[in-house]
Amino acid sequence: MTDISTRVPHVMSSPGRRRRSGGPRAGTVAAFVTPFFLPFLLFYVVPVGYALWQSFRVVRRTGGQYGTSYTAFGGLDQYAQVFQNTEFWASIGRIGLFGIVQVPVMLFVALVMALLLDTPLLRIKAFFRITAFMPYAVPGVIAAIMWSYLYSPQLSPVVDLLTSVGWQPDFLGPGAVLWSAANVSTWLWTGYNMLIMYAALQAIPQELYEAAKIDGASQWTIAWRIKVPIIAPSIVLTTVFSIIGTLQLYAEPAVLRQISSNISSTFTPNMLAYAVASGNNYQQAAAISVVIALITFVLSFGFMRLTSKRAGL
Repeated sequence: MTDISTRVPHVMSSPGRRRRSGGPRAGTVAAFVTPFFLPFLLFYVVPVGYALWQSFRVVRRTGGQYGTSYTAFGGLDQYAQVFQNTEFWASIGRIGLFGIVQVPVMLFVALVMALLLDTPLLRIKAFFRITAFMPYAVPGVIAAIMWSYLYSPQLSPVVDLLTSVGWQPDFLGPGAVLWSAANVSTWLWTGYNMLIMYAALQAIPQELYEAAKIDGASQWTIAWRIKVPIIAPSIVLTTVFSIIGTLQLYAEPAVLRQISSNISSTFTPNMLAYAVASGNNYQQAAAISVVIALITFVLSFGFMRLTSKRAGL
């Protein structure tokens, strides 16, 4: 009998040798990982670490108020000042109210639009999809400037039209300016969230719809009893993104502040951090930023934990 090892020498060779010859080399892996890892390290990890380090520093002076200033380790002093800052908590409450109203409205509109795109009853889907997504292609600052023109009582044709029919809206008034900013955010991000949901809908097997139609289900029943539960993970994902984006709100109110005196420099947490940093108090601004990041993490992670089992994550 012929020895099998003489016929298939490669099969009987050393496993370690096979792994070394067939596996990826460390240099190849590094070449693919470095273009991502290096910018991530330089522009994300290092700034975050530096901000965290700054948040534990305080400015002290030698020889009284007009003495030489120097920075020293201050422990949790900066964080104590943040939690005692009434303007910080006012901005948190304001942005919390913003998110409680704006996020559900935006995601509901995005879901309805995604379902309409996925239904066979809708015509010219390509045009509708591009039109709905187009606002996302506009930078946030430009979008805020565009809406500022529509909100301004001196320039807006919308205000002129409503005034001519007897209604005098004040989109920049103290009770409406927050919702004016929310409207800009909704217009800007609805199409983005719609595409995420629509992509999830495209992955659903068509056989489920055919079986539902055989059982007599209408398009409405298919949408809310089959499609929505299946794409629940995508809805959770867009909600998490929206929570993070809400706590990072800056561009819309910062632009509207140029035409409205009802938006202060501490209107949102990010605006407060920027205002504090503009006053050369970088350590306090770093502490505010860290607290904002922690609140964002707790809310987004907590929401995912609460909804992960129901959404199948």
